[in-house]
Amino acid sequence: MITRELNAAGVTDPALRAAYARCRDLNSRDGKTYFLATRLLPPHRRPAVHALYGFARWADDIVDDPDPGLTAEERAVRLTKLDDDLSAALRYGRSAHPVNAALCDTVFRYGIDPRLFTDFMRSMRMDLTVTEYATYEDLRRYMHGSAAVIGLQVLPVLGSVAPPGTAEPHAASLGVAFQLTNFLRDVGEDLDRDRVYVPQDLLSAHGVDRELLRWCRVHRRTDVRVRAALRDLGAMTRGIYRHAARGVPMLHPASRPCVGTALVLYRAILDEIEAAGYAVMHRRAVVPRRRKARALVPALARTAALRVRAGSPFAGRRAGGGALPGTVTP
Repeated sequence: MITRELNAAGVTDPALRAAYARCRDLNSRDGKTYFLATRLLPPHRRPAVHALYGFARWADDIVDDPDPGLTAEERAVRLTKLDDDLSAALRYGRSAHPVNAALCDTVFRYGIDPRLFTDFMRSMRMDLTVTEYATYEDLRRYMHGSAAVIGLQVLPVLGSVAPPGTAEPHAASLGVAFQLTNFLRDVGEDLDRDRVYVPQDLLSAHGVDRELLRWCRVHRRTDVRVRAALRDLGAMTRGIYRHAARGVPMLHPASRPCVGTALVLYRAILDEIEAAGYAVMHRRAVVPRRRKARALVPALARTAALRVRAGSPFAGRRAGGGALPGTVTP
């Protein structure tokens, strides 16, 4: 499958093909929901999405490497090395680092703003030293780099039929909604890393502190006060999903099934969290396979219909290749 995708994208250099394949492996291994949705894209658009996700995953793995022997300083050195290599790649157009090589090629093909990666790396470094956020506004500044910019990076790959800049706020909201869903799902796991992403003022409003969160984690129970705080964050996340959803019709028609399905699948995680009464301190909410299938089948039908109307399965046709952000190449 990767051979077909790379051929469709016009990637011919063997080293670059191997780099894209590495990113695809990272996506399929660690981002199953994203990877499933990406399968709905035309083949020529998929390698770029894999490259963007692969870079984000690589940096995140440096931050969250489970090796207890690694200090924050050592992780910071690794992040700096990755960042320096990316900066050099974007300056000279090449890199020996497999993930950076694919990312650099994607940035040039689609005209992605390099400053988005600067913002992303800034948030990654915050995870090495910041363990909590006093207010939602503080958390929002972190999420700009860790989530919103991901949506903005992917947007030029997806293509937009809206005026320049119109789809960007919705793409950013989708990244934030996904991350807030992760925060809700992973409260217990994040606590094990000494991180609390739920804003402190929201927790305090319900009488929740770290001691109570740790008690819930240890005793595998969820206190009613914790449930109330998480419910408030869940309601906020719902509103962000609604704003993000308004951007789906602004995308190129060929990209809408992918993004729409990703939105439905990730919002379903929030549904499962709510159905469990926000009992997430000791278990992870999972979307049942049958529900994933119900979301995927209509998306597959829409994708097939688009390809029939286009008179082509999209193979062998390229988007990008130096295109400007938001440029549509059907």
